Amino acid sequence: MTDIRSAESVPLPTAVDFHFDIMCPYAFATSWWIREVRDHAGVDVRWKFFSLEEINRGEGKKHPWERPWSYGWSMMRIGARLRRDDPALLDAWYAKAGTALHVEGRKPHEPAVARALLAELDLDPGLVDEAIDDPTTHDEVRAEHDTVVAAGGWGVPVLRFDDGQTFFGPVLVDHPAGAAAVRLWELVCGWREFPHVWELQRPKSRADITLIAERFRPYLEARDWITIQKETP
Repeated sequence: MTDIRSAESVPLPTAVDFHFDIMCPYAFATSWWIREVRDHAGVDVRWKFFSLEEINRGEGKKHPWERPWSYGWSMMRIGARLRRDDPALLDAWYAKAGTALHVEGRKPHEPAVARALLAELDLDPGLVDEAIDDPTTHDEVRAEHDTVVAAGGWGVPVLRFDDGQTFFGPVLVDHPAGAAAVRLWELVCGWREFPHVWELQRPKSRADITLIAERFRPYLEARDWITIQKETP
């Protein structure tokens, strides 16, 4: 029998790695929740990468780092280059590129659009080419992707805590704000006390499916790839 500690005896984490792929609409929705947690609970959010293109790569297909340009992978390479100057720039890039794809229906995965988005952030559009011409940006994205895979991860959003515990989710469409966001953070962190609770899932109703399709319409219309959804291991 496992010795379960009381919730009061375990302090809430003060930092978390949030792994994302700009291509993922669920991760983007959840990213707004973790920003609320950061702003209202003082949690240090460290943005990290994960590649859906790599994890869902078909047999015989090139790895994303073997292509001159690769949708989500290249957007994250731009983010890796920005993070070297200031982690806040990666935060801003994810918010900007994610909003462009998932809210506005633009195509940040196209180089010209990526350059335009950097200009809208008052950043040098040439950073796109600088990131793509630098092979070490491949290394940064790949290392963070591999960290999640080594922990058994298969998708995003992923929360990874300093003690090594790794959670897939929470999977959101409407993100809670303010006190509600902090409450969800407390509930999610409560799972850390039960290391053999692997999965809790709410079935989606027809109304839920309709809502998801409605909220994801800009993304569905702007994407230039086929979405692959693997079963949970």
